[in-house]
Amino acid sequence: METTTRSSAIRDGLGVGIAVGLAGLAFGATAVTAGLSVAQACVLSLFAFTGASQFAMVGVVAGGGNLVAGTAGALLLGIRNGLYGLRMADLLGARGRRRFPMAHGVIDETTAVALAQPDRESARTGFLVTFASLYLTWNATTLAGAAGTSWVADPALLGLDVVGPATFLAILWPRLTGGGAETRTPRLIAACGAAVALAATPFTPPGVPVLIAAVAVLAVILRRPR
Repeated sequence: METTTRSSAIRDGLGVGIAVGLAGLAFGATAVTAGLSVAQACVLSLFAFTGASQFAMVGVVAGGGNLVAGTAGALLLGIRNGLYGLRMADLLGARGRRRFPMAHGVIDETTAVALAQPDRESARTGFLVTFASLYLTWNATTLAGAAGTSWVADPALLGLDVVGPATFLAILWPRLTGGGAETRTPRLIAACGAAVALAATPFTPPGVPVLIAAVAVLAVILRRPR
């Protein structure tokens, strides 16, 4: 049984890492189109490594904003990874210097794969495999997309920016649609989070509704009895 769950976690991690990593092509191309150099695009992927924040930053720059405004927006979106870290810290059990590379890998996809596993050991395996495969693929495709921008007239036509959210939803979907009482609370929390995000959308900048919803959901989770 342990071997089976570990193998499943490895398959999940590789599938998500490679599939979502392909979106780096779109980011690399978009970053260079926005005015960043190939080197700057690659450095962002190496050290920021959170797709939504990276796209937000180059979007601000492409729209005429400066790097300060772009960085502020990226940091706002990156706050959600800190919220993930609250849950992942105990699950991963990293200690000492290992916490720093582990923290770098706490993003949407690695968190989703880890939490979808049935036990702690397979969760760690899923996290590490997703992190490694996604990090390598994302950075390789960022370089390819940035270097090949001259052959792509409109990077948005590729539609690769939807791969990450679609995969994230696909992994979480079974946790929300399964039968039994154990899925009622997650469904209710998800519905409330979606309602908060939709209500905030007309009044806040892009990315902020998700942060507001995440804080609201976290408050509900923390108030639940253990």
